[in-house]
Amino acid sequence: MTPMIPGISIPPSSRESLLALKLRCAAGLTLLALLSACGGGGGSSTGSATGNNSDNAVATTPTEPTLDVPVSKNEGSQFVSQASFGAKPGAVDQVMNLGMTGWITDQEKKPASSHLRYFDEQAAALPSGTNPSSSLIHEAFWKAAVTGDDELRQRIAFALSQIFVVSLVDDNVNGQLRGVAHYYDMLSANAFGNYRKLIEDVSLHPVMGLYLSHLRNQKEDPSRGRVPDENYAREVMQLFTIGLYELNPDGTVKLDSRNEPIETYTNEDVTGLAKVFTGFSWAGPDQTDNRFFGNTADPNRMVQAMQAYPKFHSTAQKQFLGVSIGAQTSASPQASLAVALDRLANHPNVGPFIGKQLIQRLVTSNPSQAYVARVSAVWANNGQGVRGDLKAVVTAILTDPEARSTSRVASTNWGKVREPVLRLAAFLRATNARSSSGRFLLGSTDDVVNALGQTPMRSPSVFNFYRPGYIAPNTALASANLVAPEMQIVHETSTVGYLNFMRSVIQNGAGSGSPRDIQPDYAPFIQVANDATVLVESIDTALLGGQMTAATRTLIRDAIASVAVPASPASAADTARRNRVMLGFFLAVASPDFLVQR
Repeated sequence: MTPMIPGISIPPSSRESLLALKLRCAAGLTLLALLSACGGGGGSSTGSATGNNSDNAVATTPTEPTLDVPVSKNEGSQFVSQASFGAKPGAVDQVMNLGMTGWITDQEKKPASSHLRYFDEQAAALPSGTNPSSSLIHEAFWKAAVTGDDELRQRIAFALSQIFVVSLVDDNVNGQLRGVAHYYDMLSANAFGNYRKLIEDVSLHPVMGLYLSHLRNQKEDPSRGRVPDENYAREVMQLFTIGLYELNPDGTVKLDSRNEPIETYTNEDVTGLAKVFTGFSWAGPDQTDNRFFGNTADPNRMVQAMQAYPKFHSTAQKQFLGVSIGAQTSASPQASLAVALDRLANHPNVGPFIGKQLIQRLVTSNPSQAYVARVSAVWANNGQGVRGDLKAVVTAILTDPEARSTSRVASTNWGKVREPVLRLAAFLRATNARSSSGRFLLGSTDDVVNALGQTPMRSPSVFNFYRPGYIAPNTALASANLVAPEMQIVHETSTVGYLNFMRSVIQNGAGSGSPRDIQPDYAPFIQVANDATVLVESIDTALLGGQMTAATRTLIRDAIASVAVPASPASAADTARRNRVMLGFFLAVASPDFLVQR
């Protein structure tokens, strides 16, 4: 049979080259093709490699100096792909003109895209009696990701949303859509701020309070057998601050005298910290029982930080992580919270634990110990004596010599698998896609057979779509002790589903409606489509930043060339050129060269 993409006929003359590329592309989404595609350091199931027991791991001197202005446009494109949802027309030129640190500073000044404002505007326009749906959350995300000027802020917000997880899958959260929009904006607002404020804003956000059940958390009552809810106390340590095991600054796990990992906290720490998170509930002008239990209606309570209710806060002694808050005669929830968050934010684990995860989300799955140590050092001190300066940390991650090293880019042991959301976003940005409605009407993309198998803010659990320390079992990655977090959501069904979805998007556009609401702009590529070689180079530059391998380039070029462009009639020639472009993009987004961000 002649290989077919619906709407695009591929002549038999190109059958062998196209089949070879399709097989290679499909393999690129499987474990076999990615065994050596995501490496460069140590990893474990907890997200940190075991290593020496030194508190002062040496950060080795990089062999390549960092130049603030990328030497080439391809290097600039690589930077933009790490710092945003993908390069769009003009983005690389901005980096070349401003330099990387200048571009980051410029991005910090950009007005933040507001998911809440979008949600409120669209909800207000609905017919009377119609309730808004979660589609408004998805629309706001895609509009900001594809067209927002605050590219770096939005990319960091997405990374933070996968660390400080709340999920629309949860019924309590899905019933508070306006609050979810505000929660995402809160992460965005903290993208360049201080971690200490971020963790407080996360802890007191009512959406997080509903998701991890510490909103309306009451103090202990022995007569009723009631104890404080421990859910958030456990997760704020395990996932949001210090992790399970004590770490060296380079991210390696500290070992005890028996060569075993040293746990960061105990059940007693969870019990003590849970008392801190009692007595917080809905914001409002009073502290009545009705308001605490949510019986007082307030349309803005989901977009305001939880307030303290001393009546429901534990006055018992609170001991956790070596800190003790003595028994109180009168409750002071805010004071207890401040002590707890200060202790967590100043724990030496936070820099390597959260810093390494940010490296994984932006740059590479397996950063070297030296890379993690350098980022941890900036986390501890931004150069002006400030701890937890996220702008300084993000700058350190993106401008680190290891991130900018051209030799590492060429290595098979470097980079990260692009998760499905980032693949679609990169394609839409590379083709300067536009929404006819202005709303980016792309709803849930959960369907693993016919969509991405991933939707922002719809993680299946608080542990995100994948674990930072995930090691694909029974693979060469596992033998090498290398992690590939995103591979946790890659399997046979998701591979086919992604290819089916992207074929449809490339041919018909994305989103709802007929024609579909979101349409890529192929005009610049159609202009050069007569020359298969030039067309492949244009797709490579726009989508992959010039990182397409010679083998992939040859296979795609041959497949494109097999689509003949007739001299006449003009309509047939135009159709053939458009088919060439669509075929080229389909094979590019399916290729291992694209699926692994380097």
